Amino acid sequence: MFKLLQIFLLTFVSFFLPYTQASTVLVLGDSLSAAYQLPVESGWVHLLEQEVSQQGKSINIINASISGETTQGGAARLASLLQEHPQLVILELGANDALRGYPLKTTKNNLVKMIKASKLAGAKVLLIGNQIPPNYGRRYSTAFFQLYQDIAQQEDVSLVPFMLDNVALNQDLMLNDGLHPNAQGQTFVLENIMPKVLPLLELK
Repeated sequence: MFKLLQIFLLTFVSFFLPYTQASTVLVLGDSLSAAYQLPVESGWVHLLEQEVSQQGKSINIINASISGETTQGGAARLASLLQEHPQLVILELGANDALRGYPLKTTKNNLVKMIKASKLAGAKVLLIGNQIPPNYGRRYSTAFFQLYQDIAQQEDVSLVPFMLDNVALNQDLMLNDGLHPNAQGQTFVLENIMPKVLPLLELK
């Protein structure tokens, strides 16, 4: 009788354990994902964790975003971060590359390298694109925006084309620097990202 009970308990635990374990999500970004000049609780990453939890999904988010981070810096840090075995890696990098005038080829190579490493580690990938002001040169700005779409298609990963869509040009949603969303703007950023995150977490 005791042996039968042991078998039942082992079967029960092995069946339900995959559904109770929290999914680990790694966010690797720059100041746009680091709640720049805001309480951490106001940032879109924290809001994402709250929203997913409210939908009944246990989730653990590792926010490895650093203000000023470049794709080179992210690529250098990724290997150690993947040791946390994330199920989803959200890559939001490249804007600082552009603002510093780095060659687009360098940015692309670094992003592709991170995508491939994440996939090799068994994670799904969400690539988050961005735009830069046209005063950096229309040709460069256009090519930078297109870069993310080309990478997403080439590497077959999900893409948010522009995380600040409907935010960047609304002064009421931006900090005084005109580059980063304020607390209210963070909620709109989340709205741009959520529809791509949920399917990757198998919620929709």
